[in-house]
Amino acid sequence: MIDVQKKLEEIGPYVKASDDDMLVCRCEEVTKGEIRKAVHEGMFTIEEIRRYLRSGMGLCQGQTCGRLVKSIVSRELNVAPDEVEPAVSRAPMRPIEMEILAEDGGVSHE
Repeated sequence: MIDVQKKLEEIGPYVKASDDDMLVCRCEEVTKGEIRKAVHEGMFTIEEIRRYLRSGMGLCQGQTCGRLVKSIVSRELNVAPDEVEPAVSRAPMRPIEMEILAEDGGVSHE
């Protein structure tokens, strides 16, 4: 586990770069600068950045931007990409009406 305060001191303050306005996550319109700034605010895992910025939570579910987000985070943290903690994967879910569940036969109505 990373010591947040120590890592923040090690990477230094956020300094705006010329390409910070580059769109990384098209689905959620997240820029490179937003990701870099989040790292300098103490978010070091893909899960933290996903929850904060919603990168990787759009229609493509990170299939388009996932590797790029990870490379930006690893570069900011000065670590190898495989050292960046990944996001938790979850099965896709859809809303379902209770009536359909009741018809499934698992519940007795007597």
